[in-house]
Order: sequence, then structure tokens, then C-alpha cells
Amino acid sequence: MAKRQTQIADSLPLVAIDMGSGSVRAMAAQRIAPDLFRVLGVEERPQKTGNVCVEQGIITQSSNAGYVIAEVLKLLANRIGQTELPTAFISVGGQSMQIVAVHSRRDQARKREISQDLLDSMERECKEKIESRNPEVAVLGLVPSFFTLDGVEQDNIPTPEQRAALVEAHYIAFYGRKAIDTQLQKSFSQAGRSIEHAFVRPETLLSAFATCDGNHVLLNGCAVLDFGAQTTSLTVYKGGQYLINKVVPKGGYHITRMLEQQGLSFATAEVLKRKYGCASPDCITKNVRLRVPASPEMGGDIVISSQELAEAIELKLQEILAPLLEELRKVESRITTLYITGGGSMMSGMEEYIQSLTPVRVQYGAHNLLLHRDTEDKYLSPQYTSLVGTILLGQDFRDSHKNQLVQKPGFFEKMKETTLDMFIDQQ
Repeated sequence: MAKRQTQIADSLPLVAIDMGSGSVRAMAAQRIAPDLFRVLGVEERPQKTGNVCVEQGIITQSSNAGYVIAEVLKLLANRIGQTELPTAFISVGGQSMQIVAVHSRRDQARKREISQDLLDSMERECKEKIESRNPEVAVLGLVPSFFTLDGVEQDNIPTPEQRAALVEAHYIAFYGRKAIDTQLQKSFSQAGRSIEHAFVRPETLLSAFATCDGNHVLLNGCAVLDFGAQTTSLTVYKGGQYLINKVVPKGGYHITRMLEQQGLSFATAEVLKRKYGCASPDCITKNVRLRVPASPEMGGDIVISSQELAEAIELKLQEILAPLLEELRKVESRITTLYITGGGSMMSGMEEYIQSLTPVRVQYGAHNLLLHRDTEDKYLSPQYTSLVGTILLGQDFRDSHKNQLVQKPGFFEKMKETTLDMFIDQQ
């Protein structure tokens, strides 16, 4: 059997994939200056009813997910004029993800350089340490906390110019059910693509916010409230430590389902939420009455006011936020900023509503300073922050892993793409 061809990852555009519960997005970008990127293209495929492959941030159907991954990467390659995109960075989340501190220690006997191979081996040791204790879990991401070189502590990852005999690396490990990692690997394998590196979603979001607002937000303490389609999560971080990572299995999808109970179709309820939805009646500036089509079962039209719409939305938001705000209260005196982000955070009045529930300063997380000024406005929306943060971390990964090789799709993957092209042409 012929060996699959390889190429240097640095020769390819940076590609990030976000496997969301509502849709699967892929972004290609290139670095044009330190911490500044140009978006080359974006492709998105919403999940179809009856053919859902991601639920609550977890891949449930690897074959369907593999097909969607191959589709969005093929379309993205065509959009940006590439023959193929064989690899991608990805951010991982999910309801079952938990955190634990873990560390590794190396005695080099004498002062030596701290190579990337040494750091990679320490990461692997930490990963294996956790997974060997519980075969039912997999480490989804390791985030550096701090390092100690010959007894001197530092927050930054050691550089090759630094030398030490005794090296200690401390990480925060994000872990979850083993099936999460297994399904992810199977999906990319079935797509004929490789994962260049996986990051955890809280890390991608915080990296984007810290780069735009300054690393002092991490030192002073901050929280991220991330509204997804089927999950909403709270992450609290301060001075190298993740204090809280809590996920509830409800999000924007469940708000739409609540509105659907007013006698609307799901599609109409989604449009109303996006165009006229408000987080709370207190945020409404003018109460208007809207005449919209009723669900097919009811027929005719329904008249609903923006006041009624906001009351229903607030009721579901209270349910979603209650357990997260309970966690936030435990640490609110230790942090200065609460970022809100995610596609479900874009309803009118969301920032003001959440600010009324906590003394912590609330603001939307931004990633605009990471993108060139000619970037389309729609890519500055919070729903793209995780993708941009993944691009940022992906570039950091390539900087520390020069000349890393990735496999090109082989013969059978090419055949799958030919079939995929025929299917897309027929749509």
C-alpha cells in the first residue's frame, strides 16, 4: 500500500473548526502581523433536523460529523483557492467537561535548555497520569498554569533560551468522558482529515479577550458566560487558575422552544427571537405588536407583542442562568469582569439584563483587535470569537512546533470528496 503524502503545516493557511450544536463552522486565516490575522474565508453548515451530529457540544454521530467536516473544509478550500485543506485546529467543549490541577517534574541533572520536546513529554505525562487513573475519561486539553525553573516560579511557558536543571510544569487539565475524544478522532478520520491540535473552548475565548483587553484581565480575575445553542457555560479564571467551569444543558435553542409554545413554528420563533427578542421587559424601549404566521397545526396568524416575547424569554433565561449565577456569587469578590459571548448572547438588552443580576462589571467579549480592519462586520460577532481564538492559539502552536508535518488525504478520501462534490452540485 502506498504511503500517504505529507506536507509542512506552516505552508497551509490556519484553519479552525467549531463543532457547535447549532451549526458547524470553519474559518481560514493567515497571520499578517503579531496577533493580527486576515480572514480568508468562512463556511458554515447548520445542523439539519433528523440528521444532527453534535448535541450539547458533543459529537453523537461520527459518520454524520465526518461528512460535515469534509464538506465544510472542501467548500472552504474552494472559497480561498486551495486544492485541499488536510488539517484543522479545533476547540472542544461539552456538558461533561471538568477541570483538575496536574503537574510534571523533570530533573535534567545539569542546567540545559528547555526544549519543546521536553515540554511536550511533560504534557503527555500529565495526560497519561489522569487517563490511567480513570480509563473512562480522556483529557481534552491541558492549559499551562505556571512553571518552576530551579525553584523560581514563572507564569510564561519557558523559551528555548532559558536553561534549568529542575523543571516543573503545572497545568489545568480539562477532561470528560472518553467517548468525546473517541468520537472526535473518528469524525476527522472518516473525513480524511487530521486534527492539527485541539484546544478547549474556555482557553480559546479567554486568549482572544486577553489579547484584546490585556493580560491584566487574567491576573485580576474574569469570568466568561458563553451562550451556545444547547449549552450555556460559566468559566472563571484568575492568575493562572481556572476557579470554575460549569455547564448547563440549555441555551438559545431552548429559548426558541419556549417561544414555539406560543403557537409558532420553530422557524418563526427563531426569527422573532433574533430580530425582536429582548432579554427582559425592562429593556424594551417600545412595545410593538407583531402579526406572524402560526404553526402549521394551528394555521392562520398570531399577534404577539414584544412585551410578551420578552416575558417568555426572561422566564427561560432565569432558568438557564440561575445555577451559573449561584456559582458566580461564590467568587464575584475575586474577579473584576464578566464577559458574555456566544451566538445566543446577541439578543437585545442581554448585557444590561445580566448586569442587573451581578455586581461584577459585565461586557461583551471582543476579538476585533485580532482581525485586520478590512474584516467584514459579521465576523466581529461573538459567535465567531471561539474560531478566532482557535486561530490565535493555532498560530502559537505552529510557532512552537516548526516544520511539523501533516498528512494529505489519500486515494479513498479523494473518492469520498468526488462523491461529496457530486452531492453538493445537485443541491
